[in-house]
Amino acid sequence: MQSKKYLQLTLAILKPHIVKSPFALQKIRDIIIDNNFKVVKSRRTTISREEVELFYREHKDKFFYNRLMTFMCSGPSDIYILAEHDAVVKWRQLMGPTKVYQAQYNAPDTIRGMFGLSDTRNAAHGSDSTESAEREIAIFFKEFNIKKWYNNEEIFYNLGRLHFDPISFVHTIDKNFVEMRNKPVKK
Repeated sequence: MQSKKYLQLTLAILKPHIVKSPFALQKIRDIIIDNNFKVVKSRRTTISREEVELFYREHKDKFFYNRLMTFMCSGPSDIYILAEHDAVVKWRQLMGPTKVYQAQYNAPDTIRGMFGLSDTRNAAHGSDSTESAEREIAIFFKEFNIKKWYNNEEIFYNLGRLHFDPISFVHTIDKNFVEMRNKPVKK
């Protein structure tokens, strides 16, 4: 008997210059859906200074920190919780190298290769580990309970029992399937 493979969660951020460009935003959203990611949560917001400080705390003493802080608070970003098998690695591969010049020359078909402008404006962020994903999700989706999601909802995402709303850019569980699953079996 084969053991069940659970979906993995990762955090994805499409940075302000992407959200300002409808073509780039739609292209990246298409890449997400075409690569079988399920969008568990979706939020468009101008990230607060407090959130950015928590999010980039490991970069606080680096030369680019102030530039990064200013840019990330400069306008709306799209923030997603994505689910897929090996989501962290898969999303990072789709984004491409962090350094935009490397992405443009070595991986031009990646998100950063196509839409990155500079190392600060590199188009997208993705968690680098499951531990980072948990920490980052808690910053931007305070109400989201990862353990509860795995216990109550992951199976529906894994089975693909979902509806997709392209306007809100989020998958929701198919309530008809839940109702059928919860009905008592007649004997």
